[in-house]
Amino acid sequence: MEFLFLTFLAKPVWLWLLFLTIVITLMVFDLGVLHRDNHELGVAESLKLSAFYIFIAILFGGYIWWAWSNGTLVTSDGTNPVAAYFQGYIIEKVLSIDNVFVISLIFGYFAIPRKYQYRALVWGIIGVIILRGIMIAIGAELISAYSWVTLVFAAFLAFTGIKMLVVPEGDMDVSKNPVVTFVSRHMNVTKELHGQKFFVRQPNPETGKLMLYATPLLVALIVINVADLIFAVDSVPAIFLITTDTFIVYTANIMAILGLRALYFALAALVHRFHYLKYALAVVLIFIGLKGFYSYFFGKFDPYLSLAITVGIIAAGIFYSLWKTRDGGDGHDSGQDRAEVKPAE
Repeated sequence: MEFLFLTFLAKPVWLWLLFLTIVITLMVFDLGVLHRDNHELGVAESLKLSAFYIFIAILFGGYIWWAWSNGTLVTSDGTNPVAAYFQGYIIEKVLSIDNVFVISLIFGYFAIPRKYQYRALVWGIIGVIILRGIMIAIGAELISAYSWVTLVFAAFLAFTGIKMLVVPEGDMDVSKNPVVTFVSRHMNVTKELHGQKFFVRQPNPETGKLMLYATPLLVALIVINVADLIFAVDSVPAIFLITTDTFIVYTANIMAILGLRALYFALAALVHRFHYLKYALAVVLIFIGLKGFYSYFFGKFDPYLSLAITVGIIAAGIFYSLWKTRDGGDGHDSGQDRAEVKPAE
């Protein structure tokens, strides 16, 4: 059992295994117990399940606080892991709202029934765990070897935030997505769904021999995971500017993503009520980017002050959005009408 106390990315192996055990247990419970009958997930059930995942994330944050306070957990860069974890979690959660809109469009394009959407999203977590892990490991290695990379991240986040404030959103055409085009050209894909199956065996129309075909559910899952990878280009640099400790970066990301799958069905129906939240998020990204420059040249920014500013900006965006859309409108005349975007029936 000595290998459990070996270090991996500056943390003991047992700590990584503990977190992965929590994630795997949640996925098995989710798929094998809560949703083995593939029933449609309503808004009320979505909110209840989301509350459960948020509770788990807070509990894990409590463990980080306990381990840090007694000296068991020490961050590799000396940052406060509690403030870093919760700030990263909140930013990732809010960044995911736009991701929900894109996922809804993808499901609608492939005509995926709601009763299969949740299972596809949960299976997608497996891909996210691997892809985010690779991205975070690369980011940590780059920062470790070249400290100036944090300035690149800071400039990128500030630019992204400014772009979100001044550039209007464009329409997304799933049919022209390069991933959809590539899969259609290089894989045999059935024209119709086959329940919750990702692959089926069917006779080849030309030879009559049985061949393995992908279903539209698999294609939708691939496109969603690629979309998540693109969204990670924003979220991963953001949390690296909060802390470069790989364990905190990874756990905050994954905890937020686990809850997103449950929250999807509520957000897809209510996303129009959060129209102005994107502007608050843009301000947060600019703030994190500027804080990255400050920390590089002048020293660490107070972690609890940073967390308080982030929470304050996001809360202001949420309350302002809810107030502006209290009569059912989206409070905005141009761009996409997000109120009409719903999960495919």
